[in-house]
Amino acid sequence: MDIEANIQELQRRITQACERSHRLPSDITMVAVAKGFPASAVKAAFDCGVRDFGENRVQEAERKIGQLPDLKADVTWHMVGHLQSNKAKAAVELFDIIHSVDSTRLAGILNRRAQGTLPVLLEVNVSGEATKSGFAVEEVVEAVEEVRRLPNLELNGLMTIAPLAANPEEVRPVFRKLRELQYSLGLEHLSMGMTDDFEVAIEEGATILRIGRAIFGNRRR
Repeated sequence: MDIEANIQELQRRITQACERSHRLPSDITMVAVAKGFPASAVKAAFDCGVRDFGENRVQEAERKIGQLPDLKADVTWHMVGHLQSNKAKAAVELFDIIHSVDSTRLAGILNRRAQGTLPVLLEVNVSGEATKSGFAVEEVVEAVEEVRRLPNLELNGLMTIAPLAANPEEVRPVFRKLRELQYSLGLEHLSMGMTDDFEVAIEEGATILRIGRAIFGNRRR
């Protein structure tokens, strides 16, 4: 697996998607999601210039970040997976930003646990899939108002996970809906788009991409 070549190809595709949508590549943050890969893979991506890394599980992140003490000052760690409330204390100590705040209850717990200001995104279940976490679209306005009142949280934007689809065009309406919500609420960031659909996500306004397989390859079973 040539991580350097993968990153170069990914950056080329991001640039092309930005050109199509009249955007600047510098406006896009690419988060390398290292779930299931060792600390050595994170270090390899770091050596290629990546500075934003994502993890899905607190326990795995704790182990991996502990193996990379020299990177801590230069890396932004993103929590991108479902966060259980009993892991909130560890999460605020490990991560610089949490994408997956999926309830006002979790937001309240994070607010109590945070030391200083913690940037967060609200996860929105735009497609309404029963298997996905997140706020329903009609709940977002009220949730935003409530989270904005929490003094230790900085609400930076919205996040969604699009349904699996053979054709990325099929999920364009999901990304568009999230962008409309973001715009109406005056929020800065949209965390949307993964390996199979990130180009469409960029065209629809994504500011943060969560990329795993296109950087690190298929996860080991």
